Amino acid sequence: MTIKVKKKMVASSKYGLKCPNKMNSEYITIHNTANDAAAKSEISYMINNTSSTSYHFAVDDKEVVQGIPLDRNAWHSGDGTSGTGNRKSIAIEICYSKSGGARYKAAEKLAIKFVAQLLKERGWGVDRVRKHQDWNGKYCPHRILSEGRWNSFKSAIEKELKALGGKPASAKPEATTKPKKSYNLPTGILKMTKPLTRGAGVKALQQALAAVYYYPDKGAKNNGVDGYYGPKTADAVKRFQLMHGLAADGIYGPKTKAALQKSLK
Repeated sequence: MTIKVKKKMVASSKYGLKCPNKMNSEYITIHNTANDAAAKSEISYMINNTSSTSYHFAVDDKEVVQGIPLDRNAWHSGDGTSGTGNRKSIAIEICYSKSGGARYKAAEKLAIKFVAQLLKERGWGVDRVRKHQDWNGKYCPHRILSEGRWNSFKSAIEKELKALGGKPASAKPEATTKPKKSYNLPTGILKMTKPLTRGAGVKALQQALAAVYYYPDKGAKNNGVDGYYGPKTADAVKRFQLMHGLAADGIYGPKTKAALQKSLK
């Protein structure tokens, strides 16, 4: 049975604050709320306040409510204006997460079914599901993580997806004839020092990270590429390492170079 989504959409006049960029999503990101509000209240608060924080859906024990269009990004993952989480993923908030209990369990159950439905609609597998923590290290979805249930949560989604006739893993992207830009990535070790490390190698690294949506800032001139290995570069390297199973220390080295080269292919 298809889960019907109730829409309570942000006004287009607030797109600049809440969802300024067009988006072709590649992932679904799971969050736990920090309160015990219902889905309608979560969405109402999100669209009416003056914070840029935003998310596409809120799910409680009874319904799914949408606040942001799926073809626009939301600010929910804490990984910057160019971060893959913020720019390439659909955000889902599971309600009643603060206190837990029966209402939360029912909300999580509905969220599992809804995520499976989204995956089925897109021809995606459960490999496209991420936790907030994956993007910037924040301990979220906090209730699922604190109860040690992330793997079982994903397994439940996979079970629902199979029941819907969905694919166990995502299809490979279609081949493109568009030529790939080459990046002359530096060799050796690069890290944040005082004074800041700078040069053509750092610039090439920043450009490569921007190409795979890890380096800020899309709104800045030249994506903010400045050739300095400062806090923004170290943070981008750290987030890239976190998503590719590497030691997330913000230090660029041979393993990070190899993973980045692979991502750019």
